[in-house]
Amino acid sequence: MLDSDCPSSGVRLPRFRVLTVCTGNLYRSPLTERLLREGLDEDQQTIHVSSAGTAAVPMTPAAGTAESVAGWAVDTSGMVTRRLTAALVDGSDLVLGAATEHREAAVRLSPVHALRRAFSLREFARLVRAEDGAGMADPAARFAALVKGAAARRGTSGSGTDDDVIDPLGASPEEVRRCVVRIEESVERIVAAVRAS
Repeated sequence: MLDSDCPSSGVRLPRFRVLTVCTGNLYRSPLTERLLREGLDEDQQTIHVSSAGTAAVPMTPAAGTAESVAGWAVDTSGMVTRRLTAALVDGSDLVLGAATEHREAAVRLSPVHALRRAFSLREFARLVRAEDGAGMADPAARFAALVKGAAARRGTSGSGTDDDVIDPLGASPEEVRRCVVRIEESVERIVAAVRAS
């Protein structure tokens, strides 16, 4: 859905939209959103990142729940939750679920649109290849090419048995740390592919 600029208002709209999804939109998807925004900071005029949850209670402050997960030392202040909808899926060029169930939820909401644009975070990080966007200077066009390449590679590139990031709620501190590391590693790989020249 690479949007064009809006000439009537003179406002340049983000042309590539990434939606990160988890269950409550309290831990995994806000962290993924924040890390992607930080990694793609200089491309914020063309790439927009947001998040949602399949069972989110809308407008719950994400930071207000951090103390309920031991070891969750991740700043999500200023973020509030929102529920995943078909409109959010339709308005996204890439949907990254924390787990396979979140990818499947996006596909159920918008089968035609999401089928080739929805992945679990770790699945997309495993399938993304910088060379799919080789020679493209525009970050939005490059990201679109990376999504297309990853979708074509799905089912042909290794096992997807370890593509989920567990919900940290109720997890041990060690599992929480592993959750954060898995998100950080996946985002680093994605950002590297987008930023590669």
